[in-house]
Amino acid sequence: MVDNPLEQLSVDALRRRTSLKWRTYPPDVLPLWVAEMDVLPAEPVAAVLRQALELGDTGYPSGARAYAETLAGFARRRWGWDGVDVDSAQIVPDVMLGIVEVLKLVTEPGSSVVVNTPVYPPFFAFTEHADRRVVGAPLGTDGRIDVAALEAAFRDTAPAAFLLANPHNPTGAVHTVDELVAVAALAREYGVRVIVDEIHAPLVLPGATFTPYLSVDGTEDAFVVTSASKAWNLPGVKAALAIAGTAGADDLRRMPEEVSHGPSHFGVLAHTAAYTDGEPWLDALLAGLAANRKLVGRLLAEHLPTVGYTPPGGTYLAWLDCRPLGFGDDATPGAVADVAGPARAFLDQSQVALSSGHAFGPGGGGHVRLNFATSQAILTEAVTRMGRVLP
Repeated sequence: MVDNPLEQLSVDALRRRTSLKWRTYPPDVLPLWVAEMDVLPAEPVAAVLRQALELGDTGYPSGARAYAETLAGFARRRWGWDGVDVDSAQIVPDVMLGIVEVLKLVTEPGSSVVVNTPVYPPFFAFTEHADRRVVGAPLGTDGRIDVAALEAAFRDTAPAAFLLANPHNPTGAVHTVDELVAVAALAREYGVRVIVDEIHAPLVLPGATFTPYLSVDGTEDAFVVTSASKAWNLPGVKAALAIAGTAGADDLRRMPEEVSHGPSHFGVLAHTAAYTDGEPWLDALLAGLAANRKLVGRLLAEHLPTVGYTPPGGTYLAWLDCRPLGFGDDATPGAVADVAGPARAFLDQSQVALSSGHAFGPGGGGHVRLNFATSQAILTEAVTRMGRVLP
């Protein structure tokens, strides 16, 4: 039995960390912004890294196959899906850099790439830095895929690719089979290649069911890029996998060899251990996240009752509609660390750092994204502080 990983670290211990989440803001600020979890590593992950250090096993990664085989086993056990093509899977530095490399394989410079807005800010920045043009297909008011808006974007802009987050970041929507079937049908009709970020796939909470995109009929020429980074809190030990449907395997085989130089050997070891032996830890984490999801709702009802909150089906991210608070509606995409509107008010007046909604693109203004992968004590203190912005 694994104890709740979210309840093992004090604020004092967390403030000794040197990563982005805990070093960006002053010590009086509670950081609930960037997607790092306040947890210790799963013991199987820690053990494999300790052993590597003890052996001096600090060289180059030795390939993708073992990593891909462990992902295939995890997908089989967790989702009943046996479709990971181990032979064509390619190791990439991380999910976003992997997405860029896949875009380079199947689109030309200047091509249009559709995203569902509001969406994870790097979808804009990384795509544009790769000399592709981002086209938005707005989500519905329920934070889910709007099939009509997606078809309009496909029809009107003739995009080469569609970049999908499954589950969606920031709304936490876990796409249903019907939604994914609709996406696949539109992609076939309009000749659009689909690239799916499934980094949050293991983080699906009670009430929702994850469906791997490549398990849906009609996705043979699509791609998935994923890793254990979010589910086991491994963003600092980088390694990810690009996986193709049967008709996309030859495209992946054209991946330049030098791309495999980006992942770290420690990353491959850690992610492989997570998928192989990390499920008991993950199950304990999911129980803790489910409890925290409920706590967010209770705390908001008590301290910020006018703020809109739809409990996410997946991720550990709460997308909060703060427009009723009247702090502005700046909807211009920007860098992740930019703070505007309600996020600025919560930072300045409550000393709570949240992700600013405007960075997620059109539809994000007036919102904040709150990371609830922390202890209930920190979460309670943070939302209580946030309530102090009210007159």
